[in-house]
Amino acid sequence: MSRDHDRKHRLRRRLLEVRGALPADVAAVAAAGLADRALGLPELADAGTVAAYVSVGREPSTRALIDRLRDAGKRVLLPVLLPDNDLDWAAYEGADRLVKAGRGLLEPAGPRLGPAAVTEADVVLLPGLAVDRRGMRLGRGGGSYDRVLERLERAAVHPVRVVLLYSSEVLEEVPAEPHDRPVDAAVTPSEVHRFVG
Repeated sequence: MSRDHDRKHRLRRRLLEVRGALPADVAAVAAAGLADRALGLPELADAGTVAAYVSVGREPSTRALIDRLRDAGKRVLLPVLLPDNDLDWAAYEGADRLVKAGRGLLEPAGPRLGPAAVTEADVVLLPGLAVDRRGMRLGRGGGSYDRVLERLERAAVHPVRVVLLYSSEVLEEVPAEPHDRPVDAAVTPSEVHRFVG
């Protein structure tokens, strides 16, 4: 195990503990702020297709955001976790069309579009635990979104990549390994951080 891998593991554990202790009312206020802040992004206003995700647990909530994107006429793609941790995609057709899946996830019930469907997105919203001032994102460690970022790179497409976080999760530095790819921006309930690639 590399030194950076070990540092990531320790940082993930600490960040998850902080999230787990977040009171429900604080998380609810953050969710509203996050949706408002994200919807203020010109890239989202101009997007035809947005790849997003359904938040779980104490992740910054995306529920209001994906509903508002769909109501605005955007095509919203949501991930479907495959057995190998890669992601397939399906269109979001409303909260009543989400089904329970493994690991406590909610997934769209509609037709699967294939892992490459993410390459059609104008904006990709990514989950994470932290981001640093270089735009390096710390995920949960499963590698699903590392594959998404690699797939976009291989396809030579350049959607705007945005990680959604709480304000305290924008850090000076997160450990990075050679396979890690930076994001273009981070949205928190209080502000938007943009990173120069």
